[in-house]
Amino acid sequence: MSHQKEALHYEKNESNQVTCRLCPHECRIPEGGSGICRVRSNRSGTLYAGSYGIVSAIAMDPVEKKPLYHFHPGKYLLSIGTMGCNFRCSFCQNYQIAQSGPEAFSQRGNTDDASPHYLLSLCRQEENCVGIAYTYNEPNTWYEYVLDTARLIKEKGYKNVLVTNGYIQEKPLLELLPLTDAMNIDVKGFTEGYYRSLCGGSLEPVKRTVELAAKQCHVEVTTLIIPGKNDNEEELSAQCRWLASVRPDIPLHLSRYFPRYRMHEAATPAETLKRLKEKAGHYLEYVYIGNLQGTDQNTYCPQCGALLIGRQDGIFIEHLDEGSCTKCGKAVRIEGLTPPLF
Repeated sequence: MSHQKEALHYEKNESNQVTCRLCPHECRIPEGGSGICRVRSNRSGTLYAGSYGIVSAIAMDPVEKKPLYHFHPGKYLLSIGTMGCNFRCSFCQNYQIAQSGPEAFSQRGNTDDASPHYLLSLCRQEENCVGIAYTYNEPNTWYEYVLDTARLIKEKGYKNVLVTNGYIQEKPLLELLPLTDAMNIDVKGFTEGYYRSLCGGSLEPVKRTVELAAKQCHVEVTTLIIPGKNDNEEELSAQCRWLASVRPDIPLHLSRYFPRYRMHEAATPAETLKRLKEKAGHYLEYVYIGNLQGTDQNTYCPQCGALLIGRQDGIFIEHLDEGSCTKCGKAVRIEGLTPPLF
């Protein structure tokens, strides 16, 4: 399979320069150069997606690992990733692939070719697999391959899931959303200063992605809590008020930070996460703590507190039937257990 495919969403300029319109960076790329993502390059005035079909990581994962807690509980997703990212997060969890380009991986020889039909065959081998999660690195930099694969996967009755930073322009997002069943979107912080200094991006396009996606597919949000960076209650309260204005039943995952890549601060204290979860619960119906062993991962009815989904030693559906809490009757939307949202 050729790893070079002409990119979508770009413009040709004078002197063989091109402008990529995939993400808000809108990189202006000279001939022979690459964009911030490292995988979209200009060859003789044509922009190419250089990671097409290159898989750097693949695994069959529980949907809860994405994390998705309100989407087909107890089922599995074929998780795949390539390389490259349009952010430069100082705390990047998968920096070995996200902060590398195709050349580095071709030299290491630790990537595989994967056609969309091959991935479909892997989905069919696991009885409880409901589809594919495009994850590990930023899937939007893999846009053309994700689009081609998602069309086939959707056509064959499987689901498409994006685990993404949400940093994408509106036009390509709207092209991809009809093929997307669920997204876990990182809202990394809730100030422009945080995004500029730690991520190399901007907050507003991410907020737009959440708002647009929530109208067309299942959405959950993850925020990595870093001590001294985004762990104050005022910032989180502002984020939760905004998220509640989109939909108060969007699950929020507050994830524990560990030292990684270029950040060496101590891990987030458990007390901080518990305090912020309580604060977020004033605005949102479902808040979870991630990356912290021993915390309660169950889903409870936000109205009466009844246990809806138990996640200890397996996945157990409790007081939930036909989209309602059997204790108080509140409507509860869990994709795969209740009628489709869209």
